[in-house]
Amino acid sequence: MSKEAQFKDAQERVKTLTKRPSNDQLLELYSLFKQGSVGDAQGKRPGMLDIKGRAKFDAWMGRKGMSKEAAMDAYVALVNRLVVS
Repeated sequence: MSKEAQFKDAQERVKTLTKRPSNDQLLELYSLFKQGSVGDAQGKRPGMLDIKGRAKFDAWMGRKGMSKEAAMDAYVALVNRLVVS
């Protein structure tokens, strides 16, 4: 199965989780997904009052320079760990 197919499969499997991931895990999932699908963070950092948007942007910005392929691999590995637990 190609890397892109594994990435898409993981996107579908993450929707079937029976237990909600922790906030840190959700931010990690988000940042890896965005880095794997879009690449480096784009746009402006959300304002102080948008706490959730700011946390998501900061998590994604923390992946700056990570290749899309590496982000896809890390996303798939994280989803695999979450599905098992």
